[in-house]
Amino acid sequence: MHKFIFETRMEVRDYECDIEGIVNNANYLHYTEHTRHLFLKQCGLSFADMHAKGVDAVVARMKLEFKTPLRCDDEFISRLWLEKDGIKYIFHQFIFRASDEALCFRGDITLVCLVNGRLGDSEDYDQAFREYLDS
Repeated sequence: MHKFIFETRMEVRDYECDIEGIVNNANYLHYTEHTRHLFLKQCGLSFADMHAKGVDAVVARMKLEFKTPLRCDDEFISRLWLEKDGIKYIFHQFIFRASDEALCFRGDITLVCLVNGRLGDSEDYDQAFREYLDS
């Protein structure tokens, strides 16, 4: 496993749980997206600013694994590491329950950039992620 390059803590809110008392699976996508957005901010990027420049990072593929369910009021740690494959950025994201570090979720989320509406490389994203990518 690679070294995590970013993490943030969050807490499950009651409305994110289903009738079984566990986090509805769709909410894990919100957690991972929020984590990626915080990571982008740390890297000096803003989704809004990049969109204004004509560059949009969009999800192209997701591989998701649900392990141990989170429940209402659980605090959790969302961590990620990143790799680049051609024009694809692959975010390897993990969610751990904070109380015991139990793995709750694992996802490989692939993003690509649309530059002025066309699939392509983004110098801004490459530059912002440079220190985090293996050479």
